[in-house]
Parts: sequence; structure tokens; C-alpha cells
Amino acid sequence: MAQAGKTPHDPALDAQSAAKIAAFASVLRANGFAIGLAESRDALAVLASPAGRRPSLLKPALRALFSATREDWRRFDELFDVFWRGTGMRRIQPLRGAGAASPAQRKSLPSGFAPEAPHGGKESGDRGDESGGQSSSGDRRDAASQAEALASRDIRHIADPREMAKLHALAERFARRMRARLVRRWRARRGGQRLDLRRTIHRSVAHGGTPIDLVWRRRKLRPLRLVLLLDASGSMELYTAFFARFLHAAVDAFREAEAFVFHTRLVHVSSALRERDVARAVDRLALMAQGIGGGTRIGESLADFNRWHAARVINSRTAVVIVSDGYDTGEPDRLATEMQRLARRSRRIVWLNPLLGWRDYEPTARGMQAALPYIDLFAPAHNLESLAALEPYLARI
Repeated sequence: MAQAGKTPHDPALDAQSAAKIAAFASVLRANGFAIGLAESRDALAVLASPAGRRPSLLKPALRALFSATREDWRRFDELFDVFWRGTGMRRIQPLRGAGAASPAQRKSLPSGFAPEAPHGGKESGDRGDESGGQSSSGDRRDAASQAEALASRDIRHIADPREMAKLHALAERFARRMRARLVRRWRARRGGQRLDLRRTIHRSVAHGGTPIDLVWRRRKLRPLRLVLLLDASGSMELYTAFFARFLHAAVDAFREAEAFVFHTRLVHVSSALRERDVARAVDRLALMAQGIGGGTRIGESLADFNRWHAARVINSRTAVVIVSDGYDTGEPDRLATEMQRLARRSRRIVWLNPLLGWRDYEPTARGMQAALPYIDLFAPAHNLESLAALEPYLARI
């Protein structure tokens, strides 16, 4: 007779372990670790093994699995201790002594959305009053928490101009951070400049732990090209200003990026968005896209794009990102035809729909139904947090 209690094959235990590993992997990803589904699956196997029941063995096993760089290796223990032995918070608290957080701790705030330190504050070298140092550190943590909360809120629910200005600043900062991460991304190769420690250790398991099969990494030599098409029709009015700021930052940050706005017609706005001054860029965009906020003719706009721009701005490494709710006043057959033509040219088509983040939303609009068969990724874009989820997908292209 089976003994009472949970066993490693107990479904309840498996579900609990999967949830715990998924949460821990999310914490590591938020702190800059490059972790995918394969690493999470292997971590589950580690947790189900005898090592998973011994903390002294679990930490080094997960460290070897999840740490791909020297920086990852250095920061892993602190993240592990906070998650598995602390409160499980995503934000890292100062673990040693009091006072202001170190630069490494400020960097590890979730998703890179933490605001910069306010001007005029005391530097860490000024010892002064200890309570003042603690207050400064607490203020930074509070500001980071507010930024994280703002990034998770639906844009249509933000009415305060000050909060919207903060969100615009976060969007611009995220676009530049995304470009930096995609450019720095390394890929596994049989020969390269750096040893991929994580994958090498992973493969060494089959050889009894001896690293016989080495895996190397080298930089992606050909950067991803982005082409962004923003729906600026009336039904998208609550989201247009936010995405205009994101487009400005993306075009400014990515060397190879082009931006278009469409409603009843298509407008190429890259030149306007390359203005360094954000206010001037938005003003120029409004002038170029006169009629903004009207109806939507997605099929006709894509036809103009395919006819006049696609051959020039799309190549074999181009990801086309369409931001639209899919409400089209034109014929669905026209939209389907143009989406098919676009799919033949581009490497990937990503459709970001703000309505997808709404509860009980279903893509039943005729235009959306016509486009879906030709979309590689259909994802929400109702807040900055959902937009940030686009980065890992683009990194794999």
C-alpha cells in the first residue's frame, strides 16, 4: 500500500513545484537573466530529484543551470536567498546593513522600469544622518514600486497628465533598453568567442559531469530590423499618444527601424520621429498625419505599404510590428490579400492589439479575423508590461 503523504509523482506537488519554478524564473528574467522554457523544464527535473529536497544541493544546481554570465553567477545567490528563503518579493531589498541601495541593487529592479535617482539628492559617500540614508533608500524603493504599478496599469485608465508623462518617459526608456539588450544578445555556436557555461554544464550531465561537449557563443552579426505600423484611428485614440512616444524612442534607438501611421491613409513618419526633441517630433507627426483619429482602412493602408515601401524597408531579417485593434471599415478580403503579401516578404509579423488585454475580449472583428492566419505573434499591448513581453520574442528571431 502506498504511504500516506505526497510523493514526487503527486499531481498537487508537481503543480506546486511548476508554479514555484515559474515564479523564480520570472524573477530572474526581470533581473536580466536569459532564461527560456528549456531551462525552466530542466529546473523542474532538478526540483523533483533528490537534490530538490536538500537546499545545500538545490542552490548550486539551479545556479549552474540559470547563470550564463559572470554577472549572473555573482548575483544569483542574493536572488535565490530572497526568493526561496525570504518573502518571495520580486524586488530586491538591501540584505547587508542600512542606507542607500548599491548600483547593482538599483539595476536589479523589475524589468528595468525603476526611475533614476532624483537630482540634488545626497551621494552615497556623504554619511550624514543615518536615518536620512534609510529614507533615501526607502524613497527609491517607493518610486520603483510606483513605476512598476504604473507599467502594469491599462493605458486607457490613466487620466492624470503627470502619470501619463511618467508613462511616456518609461516607454521611451524601455525602447532604448530593448534595443541595447537585443544588440548585446549572444547566440550559441559550435565555435565562438565566449564559452556558454550554462549550456556546457547542461550537456556535461550526459558525460557524468565532465565538460566534453563545449558550447560557444558569439554576437549576432546581423541586427534585427523593425518596421512599425501604428493604427491612429478613432478607436485607438486612448493608446495613440503612448505608442507615438514608443515609436519615437524605437526609431531613435534602433539603427534599422522605420515607422508608419495609418488611419484612412498611410503616412511614413520616420523622419519626424528622428527629431531629438520629443515635443517637436510629436508635433511634426501630427502635422504629417492630418486626419488622425478618423476611421480605419487597414487593407488599403497595407496595400499602399506593400506597393510603395515594402521593397525598400523590408529584408530577410525584418520583423513587422502592427499596433491596431483590428477594426477595419474596408473589405476583409482586401486585408487578407495584403497580409499574405506582407507575410511573404517579412521574417515575422507581430500584431499587438490593446483590446487583447481586456477581460473577455475575443478577436471577432472581421478585419482581425482576416489578418490572424498570417500573424506569427498575436499579443496584447494595453500597458507597458505587456509591451515588455515582446523583447524575448524579438531576441529569438
